[in-house]
Amino acid sequence: MNIRVIPRLDIKGPNLVKGIHLEGLRVLGRPEDFARYYYENGADELYYQDAVASLYGRNSLLDIVRKTSREIFIPLCVGGGLRSVDDIRQVLRAGADKVAVNTAAVARPELLREAASAFGSSTIVVSVEAVRRGLGRWEALVDYGREVTGLDAVDWARKAVDLGAGEVMVTSVDQDGTGGGYDLDLVRAIADAVSVPAIAGGGCGLPAHAVSVYRDGHADAVSMATVLHYPAANLLAEQSFSHSYREEGNLEFLKSGKGFGKAEPCTIGDIKRAMSASGIPCRM
Repeated sequence: MNIRVIPRLDIKGPNLVKGIHLEGLRVLGRPEDFARYYYENGADELYYQDAVASLYGRNSLLDIVRKTSREIFIPLCVGGGLRSVDDIRQVLRAGADKVAVNTAAVARPELLREAASAFGSSTIVVSVEAVRRGLGRWEALVDYGREVTGLDAVDWARKAVDLGAGEVMVTSVDQDGTGGGYDLDLVRAIADAVSVPAIAGGGCGLPAHAVSVYRDGHADAVSMATVLHYPAANLLAEQSFSHSYREEGNLEFLKSGKGFGKAEPCTIGDIKRAMSASGIPCRM
């Protein structure tokens, strides 16, 4: 089975944003343009996350999902602010193929069983945002990493799968946006604890990180943002879109090409070539 490469697009209002540790969000541009660019350059899936949905108690991505689903033909997963079966139904009708749930599932775990019964387990992804609390221990967070739960992240992932989740999106809040690499111990602990695919997220800064989280973290798919977004933003700014990225975000920072932390800008192709060269099956 091919390992999937999944760009993550965090969205606030109409904008693609990115931060560090899920904080300090910086505007990068229009998510629809990035989505199309990633689709045309080999992404296997896309993951849209409404960064403020849980804070405001709603998901605001329906229009963006509709626009995106008309132009891309790979699976689209949408998360943020989905609190009921009806919320999930609306997002799926707008064009999403999967949904990711976190805050509402922690508050009422039975939502996972209800959603899986209504739409099938393959449609339901449980998002586990985790922060390290000591050697071999992680706590699950909610509200886009803003609130603690007291739940052991590995135990919660296992319970969520038992309730019907068909995949687990594992995001290390400690590593998010740093470019320092995935939390291999966290990903491996959850991947080994569940019987469904585990998607590694948070920290990718090099193609080699995708290789290591597959080999050493036992991930079934890899998700990344920073390492892809900054070179994409610069490239999109040079192309003749109707919208100009020359007026978006922190322009001096974007022009510098530095990105965040230790991340070295690369493309989906760079990541897949590194995996293929290491004998890891992927769709080229």
